[in-house]
Order: sequence, then structure tokens, then C-alpha cells
Amino acid sequence: MTPLPPHDVRSSLGRNLTHGMLDALGRAIVTGVYTGKRFPTEADLTLQHGVSRSVTREAVKMLTAKGLLSARPRQGTIVQPAESWNLFDPDVLGWLLDRTFSLELLRQFNELRIAIEPAAAQLAERNAGDAGLAAIRAGYARMVAAEAGEDDPLDADIAFHVAILRAAGNPFYAQFEEVVTTALRSSIRFTNRFKGRSADLAAHGAVLAAIEAADGIAAHRAMQQIIADVLALIVERDRRAEGSAA
Repeated sequence: MTPLPPHDVRSSLGRNLTHGMLDALGRAIVTGVYTGKRFPTEADLTLQHGVSRSVTREAVKMLTAKGLLSARPRQGTIVQPAESWNLFDPDVLGWLLDRTFSLELLRQFNELRIAIEPAAAQLAERNAGDAGLAAIRAGYARMVAAEAGEDDPLDADIAFHVAILRAAGNPFYAQFEEVVTTALRSSIRFTNRFKGRSADLAAHGAVLAAIEAADGIAAHRAMQQIIADVLALIVERDRRAEGSAA
């Protein structure tokens, strides 16, 4: 295949060349394009993508910060093993999800969620305040509207869960917002596809009701049940997949 001229390659990166380069290289690394191969030099990347050396250098620097690359004396820039990648980085998570659909990765996401979100719901009962409670109610109202076809089901569900993370009143929980959002986008699409419907309004309403009633333990339990149901569905689908492959 004849290589694309530099200006065509450059246009495929979008308006922000650095972030376009970051995305292109990040996806290539995560999807295994460079597995068993030498990672291109700065000069090679600059030529291949039709960008300046400063754009290439900045993109490589960002990928290094995300744990995907490392620069070593006499070895140049090399791709790091997957266990070195920063899985809490939303870009890395997004590239992983785009790589292939994986029940194992989905299970791991929800195992992380079940360790974080129930505790956040319990803290929200104590720390939400008027503004935080209003945001949780607004997220739930969006879910109700989505059920009637008046809002986006995915965005509404995410708004509800993110509002609870923020309402926990703990900056460490708030730092998980992007991770949980990325995990939710994949998890909700999965559950909707196999359940044939959107999120369980009653289950989410139970979380809201517990927070409103100042019952932190009930809020914890209700949120835990939501995620446990997702994990159970993943286990069921995984068992069926193994059965069909046998």
C-alpha cells in the first residue's frame, strides 16, 4: 500500500495535532501494533505522521507519563509491558476498551466500582449537603426522563453515579470520577444489551431514598446491590461463553 502523503496523515490527527498524535500512538500501543517490534524513533514518527518534532516529542512525553513508554540509555524509547500502564488514566482505559470487548476487563472494572461507589453513597448521606443532594436528585430525574425517551439513558445514569461520587465530600473519591465514568460507559452498554432495557430505576431510586433518609448503611447496601447485579450478569455471560466454546 502506498503511504499517505504527510498532509493527509496530518489531517487524520484532527485540529489538535499533539492530542491526535497521542491518541493514534496510544491506540497503536494498546492494540499491539508494536508488540515484538522496535518503537519508531522521533524522526520516524515525525515523518510518518507529517508533524513537527515538537508535536512528536510532546506526544511521546505524554505517553511516557501514562506508563506506556519509557526512554532508556542506548535503547531508545521502548513500549512498556501492560502491567506498567496507568490504568487510572481515562485515555488508557478508553484505548483498552476500544481494543476488544472483554468480559474479564468489564469484571475488573466493576470489582473496582463495588469497592468505591457503595462507600461513596454511604459518605454522601453524611456529606452531600443541599447542593450535593440536589445533584443526585437531578441525576435520578434524568434517569426517569430517559426511561420516557426524553434524555440519553447512558448520560443520565452516569450523571447519577458521578453526583454521588462528588457528594461523598472526599477529594479522593472525586478523583475516581473519570475512571468510573469510563467503566460505566462500557458496563452500561453491556447490561443494556443483554438485559434489553435501561438501568433499574427502582434500584437507583433506593440509593437516593436512603441518602434522603440519612441512612448511610442502606445507601451502601443499595449501591452495592446495583453493581453486584452487573457482576452476576458478567459471570453468567462468561459461563455461557465458556459453555459454547467447549
